[in-house]
Amino acid sequence: MNESKDGRKTNRFSKPASKSVSTDSYPLVLDIEDFKGNFSFDALFGNLVNELLPSHLEEETDALEGHGGNDVMPNGHLRTPSDTGKSALELSSPLFPEVDALLLLFKNSCTQLIDLRKEVDGKLSNLKKEVAAQDSRHRKTLTELEKGVDGLFTSFARLDSRISSVGQTAAKIGDHLQSADAQRQTASQTIDLIKYLMEFNSSPGDLMELSPLFSDDSRVAEAASIAQKLRSFAEEDIGRQSMAVSSVVGNATASRGLEVAVANLQEYCNELENRLLARFDAASQRRELSTMAECAKILSQFNRGTSAMQHYVGLRPMFDLEVMNADTRLVLGDPGSQPSPSNVASGLSSLYKEIIETVRKEAATIMAVFPSPDDVMSILVQRVLEDRVPKLLDKLLMKPSLVNPPHMEEGGLILYLRMLAVAYEKTQELAKELRGVGCGDLDVEGLTESLFHAHKDIYIEYEQASLRQLYKSKMEELRAETQQSNESTGTIGRSKGASIASSHQQISVTVVTEFVRWNEEAISRCNLFSSQPATLAANVRAVFTCLLDQVSLYITEGLERARDSLTEAAALRERFVLGTSMSRRVAAAAASAAEAAAAAGESSFRSFMVAVQRCGSSVAIVQQYFANSISRLLLPLDGSHAAACEEMASAMSSAEGVAYKGLQQCIETVMAEVERLLSAEQKATDYRSPDDGIAPDHRPTNACTRVVAYLSRVLEAAFTALEGLNKQAFLTELGNRLHKGLLNHWQKFTFNPSGGLRLKRDITEYGEFVRSFNAPSVDEKFELLGIMANVFIVAPESLSTLFEGTPSIRKDAQTFIQLREDYKSAKLAARLSSLWASSS
Repeated sequence: MNESKDGRKTNRFSKPASKSVSTDSYPLVLDIEDFKGNFSFDALFGNLVNELLPSHLEEETDALEGHGGNDVMPNGHLRTPSDTGKSALELSSPLFPEVDALLLLFKNSCTQLIDLRKEVDGKLSNLKKEVAAQDSRHRKTLTELEKGVDGLFTSFARLDSRISSVGQTAAKIGDHLQSADAQRQTASQTIDLIKYLMEFNSSPGDLMELSPLFSDDSRVAEAASIAQKLRSFAEEDIGRQSMAVSSVVGNATASRGLEVAVANLQEYCNELENRLLARFDAASQRRELSTMAECAKILSQFNRGTSAMQHYVGLRPMFDLEVMNADTRLVLGDPGSQPSPSNVASGLSSLYKEIIETVRKEAATIMAVFPSPDDVMSILVQRVLEDRVPKLLDKLLMKPSLVNPPHMEEGGLILYLRMLAVAYEKTQELAKELRGVGCGDLDVEGLTESLFHAHKDIYIEYEQASLRQLYKSKMEELRAETQQSNESTGTIGRSKGASIASSHQQISVTVVTEFVRWNEEAISRCNLFSSQPATLAANVRAVFTCLLDQVSLYITEGLERARDSLTEAAALRERFVLGTSMSRRVAAAAASAAEAAAAAGESSFRSFMVAVQRCGSSVAIVQQYFANSISRLLLPLDGSHAAACEEMASAMSSAEGVAYKGLQQCIETVMAEVERLLSAEQKATDYRSPDDGIAPDHRPTNACTRVVAYLSRVLEAAFTALEGLNKQAFLTELGNRLHKGLLNHWQKFTFNPSGGLRLKRDITEYGEFVRSFNAPSVDEKFELLGIMANVFIVAPESLSTLFEGTPSIRKDAQTFIQLREDYKSAKLAARLSSLWASSS
């Protein structure tokens, strides 16, 4: 069905011309063309039936429009007002009147389709026959073409083979021609060389009859090349002749002739080289880089250009004497002034920066001029490190004598070491910068190290000597300060109780910290100068041993000085021991002097405790320094770490021995004062008060109060200074000595029951004080003393019951019982003898 211009669809199938109302009058004519293109069965079927079906559809539409008020039923039929009328209408007309026409149309169409199929089948059969015939002809043609192509390929192969053969022949001819031309050129050059060689072989020293080539400035490069070839040939020939065994006269004559040529060629080459160097210098002054490059290229034929390179480097202004003198003034300052490491470091940084900039500028020129710039840069950098830098270092690092070292006022050995470290570090930085700028194959690092070999070989000896010098200087300084302090304060006319120890130098943790700071600085130099781990470990151990020796000697001498104070105080005590018979005035003076001696002893005790405390702090500083800084630098495998630990323990053992002796002296000092106080303050009536009916005094005796007050005051320094096992051992020993001293003291008195109560009160006071020692054995002894004091309180008949639970005090109890006031009157000796016998 096609679409007309007015938009209506038209039938693409042809129809007869007449328009009969009958269905037979609508035959449909089918054409093969209708099935070509975009054929659609739906379109074909629609074209068959659309001529018949639309009339019926229009009739139904008109019927529906005539009954507009009727309802439409859900099945698609119209609901009329009267069902009777509807039934009559259905009976009067057929339901589908076009069916006959459609059947006829379909039959006609089937007939036409069968005819069309036969027609198409016939055409297809004809086409197959035509295609088979065409295919046969095509195959025949292809076969003929293949035969022709094979023939062409064979012809081309023969042609290619011929061409290849001709090409090979031409190549051989070309090679022969090229070889012949090369031989011709070689022969020509040889002829020229022989001619030039004969010119040089004419007479010794005669260069006037040479070819114009050798005097033409525009052909200098060619002349230099030829001269070098002639010289090489002549020298090789002379070498062969000298090694030959034959003594033919002709050979000898030839050798003598070539020797003349060699001498003349050498003279000419020297003259030509000097002429080129002069031209190179002139161009260098004018900064004509192209001329310089041309001369350098020609000079490279003479000894590989070494003379030109060295000549160029040697004329650089950076190696002038005035420049090197300016280097010295920049780094060392004015003559006669004392340079400091900081100023030297600043001066070296400025100088080396200037050298780097100069070398960098020269590198740009060298790259533009010389055909082998790396070789020239190697010579330039080598000249810097072998000429300019060493001349400065020789003036800067003047190695001092270890036998007569410079005084500390002049800087001492430490100044040399600091200068060495600064120079080494800055020169290493210079080497790295030069390596970055470029120096060819030159071993810059090795060359830099060689500058300091003389210093590094015995460096550790200077380091140890410097540490000893620093220690000696510091000790002299401290002694001078102590002497000046003593002179300003005076040692005569001190007030009562003034400390003898004030005239002695005390240990200072600040000084030990300064020792460690020296050692840290020395260790940093060990790190700088020691490249191998084994060397570093050995140097570190040597330097750390110096610190151990310094700290050990310093604290040992400090403890010895503190011990000397204790000894002086003890001697002063012995001078003022009260005698038994003396006048009251003399006794008063002696008592006053004894008080002063006691004050001196107490001051010396405190001074020694301070020394012990500072000694412990100093040892802790050294141990922490070893753990944080030294141990990681020592090698555990070679035993250096373990050896250092043993050396540290050995160095501190001497100080420990002195400290132990001093602590023993401290105990002696304390006990001497305790005995003095007991002797001076304890009265016979304290433990034998008269039975006058007055209530007994339950307070501690005055002697006990004084002793406890003294111990509390003096031992405060011990509690602060001592720690750990040292503190426990000291207090335990002191507690035992106090226990023994009190026992000996009380054996001088006689006790009645009220005095026994007073004694028990004193023992309680002493026991409460020694409980602060945290010494269980001492606490137990004073508890037993409290029990033993009961022998003065109980009645004689109750004495046997006191020792039932504590048999260990029976021996001391026997002595104490003899001190009872009623010992003889109550006949306790006889009464208790049976008791001791039965218990034993």
